Amino acid sequence: MAVRRQSSRSSKDMSERQDVVVAGGGYVGLSLALALKAADPGLSVAVVEPKPPAALRRDGRASAVASAARAMLDRLGVWSSIAPAAQPITEMVVTDSRVGDAVRPVFLTFGGALEDGTPFAHMVPNAAMVGALLDAATATGIALIAPDSVSGFETGAGATQLTLASGRRIEAGLLVACDGARSRLRDLAGIRTVRWDYGQSGIVSTIEHERPHEGRAEEHFLPSGPFAILPLADDAEGRHRSSLVWSERSDEARRLVEGDDFTFALELERRFGRHLGAIRQTGPRHAYPLGLTLARDWVRPRFALCGDAAHGIHPIAGQGLNIGFRDAAALAEVLIEARRLGQDVGAFDVLERYQLWRRYDAFEMGMVTDVLNRLFSNDLTPIRLIRDIGLGLVDRLPGLKRRFIREAAGIGGDMPRLMRGEAI
Repeated sequence: MAVRRQSSRSSKDMSERQDVVVAGGGYVGLSLALALKAADPGLSVAVVEPKPPAALRRDGRASAVASAARAMLDRLGVWSSIAPAAQPITEMVVTDSRVGDAVRPVFLTFGGALEDGTPFAHMVPNAAMVGALLDAATATGIALIAPDSVSGFETGAGATQLTLASGRRIEAGLLVACDGARSRLRDLAGIRTVRWDYGQSGIVSTIEHERPHEGRAEEHFLPSGPFAILPLADDAEGRHRSSLVWSERSDEARRLVEGDDFTFALELERRFGRHLGAIRQTGPRHAYPLGLTLARDWVRPRFALCGDAAHGIHPIAGQGLNIGFRDAAALAEVLIEARRLGQDVGAFDVLERYQLWRRYDAFEMGMVTDVLNRLFSNDLTPIRLIRDIGLGLVDRLPGLKRRFIREAAGIGGDMPRLMRGEAI
């Protein structure tokens, strides 16, 4: 991979012009850049990423890619490279219990297929997804500037002047911040947020188990938060694996992640159980704080937020990544349509169309995940009774269950063309 690096030339000599600069080379930033370049090869697009490409390709986590997001990745030409590492989710099982309960009652189950027979979601290793996007970005002429970051910017009437940490300067028609829920660029743009902490942390790791999972995903609602077992494809040696997303009180999560392997294994088995035989942690374990972050505004003149920079939500519904993909698809569609009409892609009135399209949907999903987390992360008997009755009703009403599956697949609402598998 060709990576542009700082040379000994002066900052003035290094100035260049890009139509769009994307700050953040994760899956959302790369998919946005690729969508723009695929729709208009004449558009100059650069991605600025603090990590070297090799580090991005070593991401040991995995993500649930909903059906609509898969359609987008397929349209962008990268799904064929991702598919060999992807595991279809064939069934979803939801339980509600306490850690010490001998039996975990199942309150909701549904199959993993949509009406056309395709899976509603796949589990995909992040390394495979980002690797495929990086390869496609390089092949289509997107400038990857890494490792580097945008340290500051000044917005003028016709362009934004970016200063990178390396001292490099870029003149951009539009800067898109895809730099995560703690976005520094969002703060520099003066965009305020609604934010609160759940007092929980998400523990993520990869687990090997003796018996195959048969593509079944499980979500156990425990008093401290949801505990999800998500199926992964077998590794090269045929070992059965699952991805673990474990919500726990932050102090307890810190103790588990920083403690010894024996204690972690004991606590893991208490929650994971033995239904898949002997289990063993194989990947590193990490914990990250969980909270809700919603940007009050998504755009400024020549500046836009996308993905987690605009909304950081609880992983209880597994939709954070897929909302980010929808942001990227919608922003790409707005910018390309504006360009075809001869409009300035960085103009505020153009960016306002993107904000009007996406802000309410993200706010709604943020509120839904907030309510679900508060509803299920407690041990109050009256609330347990209400939520279990609610899950049971969903399980027994086919129409409601179909709607639930479609929402999990990312289907519904005003979908961008890429999410429908259509070209912009």
